[in-house]
Amino acid sequence: MLRDCRTAERPDAVLFSAVRVWLGPVAALAALTVVVLGVLYAGDSGPGAVDARIGAAVDGTGPRWRQAAPAMDFLGEPLGAAMLVAAAVTGCMALRRPRAAVLFVAGTGLGVVATKLLKPVVARTIHGENLSFPSGHTAFLTAFVLVLALVVAGRLGLGGPAGAALVLAAALLAGGAMGWAQVFLGAHYPTDTLGGFCTALALVPATAWLVDRTADRRAERKAGRNADRPTESKADAGRPQGR
Repeated sequence: MLRDCRTAERPDAVLFSAVRVWLGPVAALAALTVVVLGVLYAGDSGPGAVDARIGAAVDGTGPRWRQAAPAMDFLGEPLGAAMLVAAAVTGCMALRRPRAAVLFVAGTGLGVVATKLLKPVVARTIHGENLSFPSGHTAFLTAFVLVLALVVAGRLGLGGPAGAALVLAAALLAGGAMGWAQVFLGAHYPTDTLGGFCTALALVPATAWLVDRTADRRAERKAGRNADRPTESKADAGRPQGR
């Protein structure tokens, strides 16, 4: 059945337990990858061996695909990112999915903030003194598509392996596309984009869990207050009130 993943959970949840059990270990592995890459490339100012091989392959991209790189890069720029998030939030509110709207803002925002905080810590540079690890553009688009995929999986009622597969495939496609654009444009090393991808993959599931938990607690408190509120008996309700 399509809605099995929603059993005993609110229908507007953004991270169902059936998907969470699969994304949790993936998020932990992604966080570990960011740490390992950060340690390996801390203070570097050039590409590693893996970066050089991947960079050479990206440079060989055909001219037809090269025209897509600036357009893809725009989606990670402040204006492009703001347009994407605004459109997503508007759609979520129209569909009465406030939790999803919050996650679009919080998930993408935390991804970008995390990369900005990590860059001076790792201190890897490109083209002089430009901090490069991890890639903020890649983190943003990966986080955005991750949230979008979570919402779609919830709407379709996909749980367990199917829901997790959809979310991870969408994230990989978005992260790979933006990572390719960043390497092609010379803005990042390939391992920088991997760091951005893993940053989003680590943060979005945790943020989604936090959004659901916070919203559930607020709903429980509201229900408790309504239950404690005294109710009129039918006799009292029909009795005329004196002044």
